[in-house]
Amino acid sequence: MFVVSSGMSRKSGVASFSKEDGFSLTELLVVLVIVGILVAVLALPRFTSVMTKAKTTEARLMLRQVHALQQAYYFEHDMYSNDLGAIGFEQAPLQSAGGSAYYLIELSATSDRFTASATSSVDFDRDGIFNIWEVGPDGMIHETVKD
Repeated sequence: MFVVSSGMSRKSGVASFSKEDGFSLTELLVVLVIVGILVAVLALPRFTSVMTKAKTTEARLMLRQVHALQQAYYFEHDMYSNDLGAIGFEQAPLQSAGGSAYYLIELSATSDRFTASATSSVDFDRDGIFNIWEVGPDGMIHETVKD
């Protein structure tokens, strides 16, 4: 006579394991792939606008620097300069040329007024419009062309 304990079959006397409900590895991977695709589709557009805002911060920071350098140059020479090198500003290589900068800084000045502009070298949202920021002697930085 056989003694039946948990996990043992009455007929054969051999331990049998009952199939427990659960998910297979393949099912879990399929679910993870679907969730990943949904997250990418929903989060990527929002992330793109955050990236664009971060890149435009570069333009504002460079224009603040140009403004401060122009003011220092004006106090020393009683006029504004047309040359970025003369005021001590060094343009970083542009992203389009293998560098790290996204904006090209340009300067135009008369003896009593200047305008510095930062023109994007990359079309952030690929619509054909390049972002432009400007600053003058008053130090107010404004976006003249939105990308």
